Amino acid sequence: MSRVLTLTLNPALDLSIRLTALSPGCVNRSQESSLTPAGKGNNVAHVLARHDHQVVAGGFLGRGNQAPFERAFHEWGVEDRFIRVAGDTRVNVKLSEADGRVTDINGAGAPVDEAAMTQLLDDIEAGADNLHAVVISGSLPPGVAPQWLAALIGRLRTQGLPVWLDSSGEALMQGARARPALIKPNEHELAECVGRPLPDEAALMAAARELQRGGIENVLLSLGAEGVVWLFDGGALRARPPRVEVVSTVCAGDTLLAGTLHGVLEDWSHEKTLRFATALSADAVRRIGVGRSDVEDFAALCEAVSIEVLT
Repeated sequence: MSRVLTLTLNPALDLSIRLTALSPGCVNRSQESSLTPAGKGNNVAHVLARHDHQVVAGGFLGRGNQAPFERAFHEWGVEDRFIRVAGDTRVNVKLSEADGRVTDINGAGAPVDEAAMTQLLDDIEAGADNLHAVVISGSLPPGVAPQWLAALIGRLRTQGLPVWLDSSGEALMQGARARPALIKPNEHELAECVGRPLPDEAALMAAARELQRGGIENVLLSLGAEGVVWLFDGGALRARPPRVEVVSTVCAGDTLLAGTLHGVLEDWSHEKTLRFATALSADAVRRIGVGRSDVEDFAALCEAVSIEVLT
């Protein structure tokens, strides 16, 4: 059993609303809604804990509305090591329509001061010896600079810990320069990382290889409905997911990342790992929440994933 630290520096309560079609400026009736403790790293923690890993969840959590997170961590079997800060953790609204379109309305987050950042660093270093991997996912809250994130990744790397990074914008750009073991960009985020447009698949692959030559061993390139490409040391695979009825795409990327890390920690082959992670992500879009591998048809989902070896 592996022990993993997931860092969600800017968690959120996700208000997920499902409706037939969004009509701006009008009264809309929801078909389904839920308020769930989330944040990208917490979603990853949920999936990993469900697959029997020891998970420590850390980051910054507002004292004003911490109770839903505390209940969730207890239910998931996740160790809560979040640093509490003044104020409320933000609420993010996810509007999912019947055609698969998702509209996000994201808050900024509770401000974080130097004392809280120092406390988090001290807490991480105190428990680093027992960790097998660190996942840093999501955006940065007010007060936390991208350069601080890069320094954090550098410190973790000097301790021999593989760091998996899933962020965007300046946080991803600065974080990538610290050479994490894996990044999970989409097409737009990959273009931001290399500082140029990437108009076609050949340009995307060239950019990913460029980042690998710069010291990032793995690039997990998310292509939405077109699947995912995993570039790793010595090869590359492309997975295309099975067709499923889409309810919400909100947790699909986090589920993909967690499923991939699960396979790596279990020492599976690259193909088995990517097949599993893609199927798990496909299950995630069928529901509000993360993907599950204990559903009755999961073996069929895995079989329906198409894997291609890229040269």
